[in-house]
Amino acid sequence: MSSDPCPCRATDPRPLAYAACCGRYHAGPLHLLAPTAEALMRSRYSAFVRGDHPYLLATWFTGTRPADLEPGPPDLRWLGLDVRRHAEQDPDHATVEFVARSKLGGRAHRLHETSRFVRQDGRWFYVDGDVG
Repeated sequence: MSSDPCPCRATDPRPLAYAACCGRYHAGPLHLLAPTAEALMRSRYSAFVRGDHPYLLATWFTGTRPADLEPGPPDLRWLGLDVRRHAEQDPDHATVEFVARSKLGGRAHRLHETSRFVRQDGRWFYVDGDVG
């Protein structure tokens, strides 16, 4: 539902509703137009949570984008996102370090990644990332 808290858990200063946060980039007039690399990364996390594979592919840089995405395991649950750092190298290149927590088969997991982003024609795209 659009008034539910956003999966990315962004605050301003209170938790933002999905429609006012990542939902506006998933559909509507701002579709695919996240204004920063961090906003794109957050919207991609929310797309993973919601199983929105078309959005994930549309926001993936063409040079590194896979042809298709496999659905995640049915018992995968995303538990939270912690953005550690956002840095712009120049107006069209940025990195975002984050930790995403999930649970699969009763076991907790953490994905700690520093992702690279590029802006082309005014749109940010995920390029790749270093897991560490």
